[in-house]
Amino acid sequence: MFKPAIIGVSSSCNPPQSSPDKGRLGGVDACGGNKSMASFMLLGALLTGCSLTPDYQRPEAPVAAQWSQSAQADGARRAATLEWHAYFPDPRLQALIAAALDHNRDMRIAVAQVEEARAQFGIVRADRFPGVDAAASGTSARVPGDLSASGNAITSRRYDVGLSMLSFELDFWGRVKSLNQAALASYLASEEAQRALRLSLIADVANAYLTLLEMDERTALAHETLKTRAEIRMMVGHRRDVGLVGDLDFLSADGALETARADLASLERQRAAAGSALVLLVGQQPAGLPPARSLSSQGIVPDLDAGLPAEVLLKRPDVLAAEQNLIAANANIGAARAAFLPRISLTAGLGVASSALSGLFDSGSSAWNFQPVLRLPLFDAGRAAAATDLAEVRKVIAVAQYEKSIQQAFREVADLLAARTYLASQLQAQQAAEQAQSERLVLAEARYKAGISSYLEVLDAQRESYAAQQGVLQTRRAWLSAAAQLYKALGGEGKGLED
Repeated sequence: MFKPAIIGVSSSCNPPQSSPDKGRLGGVDACGGNKSMASFMLLGALLTGCSLTPDYQRPEAPVAAQWSQSAQADGARRAATLEWHAYFPDPRLQALIAAALDHNRDMRIAVAQVEEARAQFGIVRADRFPGVDAAASGTSARVPGDLSASGNAITSRRYDVGLSMLSFELDFWGRVKSLNQAALASYLASEEAQRALRLSLIADVANAYLTLLEMDERTALAHETLKTRAEIRMMVGHRRDVGLVGDLDFLSADGALETARADLASLERQRAAAGSALVLLVGQQPAGLPPARSLSSQGIVPDLDAGLPAEVLLKRPDVLAAEQNLIAANANIGAARAAFLPRISLTAGLGVASSALSGLFDSGSSAWNFQPVLRLPLFDAGRAAAATDLAEVRKVIAVAQYEKSIQQAFREVADLLAARTYLASQLQAQQAAEQAQSERLVLAEARYKAGISSYLEVLDAQRESYAAQQGVLQTRRAWLSAAAQLYKALGGEGKGLED
């Protein structure tokens, strides 16, 4: 089996016997001067070592320079400087968001992951500095007489106290520096990922809260509809008993009543699911919350300015996290390339030594050692080459992921800008339709009571009016949810009162 060669580098100096102080560590003779010079040269190599890391260049954003015509980008406020409690004025929603930021388990994991990345960066960063240990040791050894040169058993003792530096690598090729840069970028990526999760959590809590409000209002409407249809069924039953209407009207009223009851059960189920989703996001069962506002009283105004894609998208936390991962992948290439080159490490020690504990601190008991080691890889079965290929492929992947994150962000913002415009128009039309259907129902009921029309006309008007009312609630919630998601998509500030 072939192994990389290990070449020991050592030097010696034999000073004149008349100069007992020369030749020691820190001496002033020619040999000591050369050692000091060598130390300064090695330190210079450490501080000014070259780097094999490719120059980082941010890839061009693979998206259009302008938003599409369907996306109305103008607005009065910038999401990046707008705090979430100012964008969501409902006190109940503010309390829910604040609780979620404190208790949501995904948020806790993200915070811990940032601390994990910070600690990992600290470990890698420490490799750029020499580690110095204080050590004390004692050694006793006995050599049998048949193994000693004198033929007598020999017992030897040695005691050492001092400072030691073990295998400190001189980062001449920038390997440790590249690893340090990669760890720093990974740490910054985790911070941006936490910020992205924070914004997503704010928007998701708002969406879950709005969905629960929608289900509350739709359930209340279904209760009123069920009550009304039960009254109508009773009225139609009395009219049938006196011969004013036939079985067809009674059966129609009875079917409408049961349909309303089934619709109410479905809405109750959806309302329970919406409540559970909100509790999961908040992380605990909300208690002591302020009174809730209705959907129409939320006060969310999505007057956000989208600016230009390049200005907004590149500042989004998820895009910034992807870029930091790309920077880390780029730095890892430099570390992989440095594996082909010689590696110099230093081991040194300074202290006192003696054959007896009582003589450790006597004059002349000082001891030191200095051992530079040069390792030059000769054969590793292609390990270094494969590691470099791996680092370069991972950079290609990181570039693609970065570009994909920009494209996804562009689509998300464009869709939400369009939704902001078209859902507002849809809501306006839906409200007009609701008003028209309500008036139609009043006329149909009056005509039926006057005996001018059949109950089928009333039943059809009831269905259309109920559907229009439910449609208004659904569209209003969709518009408000789009406004909440737009705040996140444009990289909202994410800070609030608790910060």
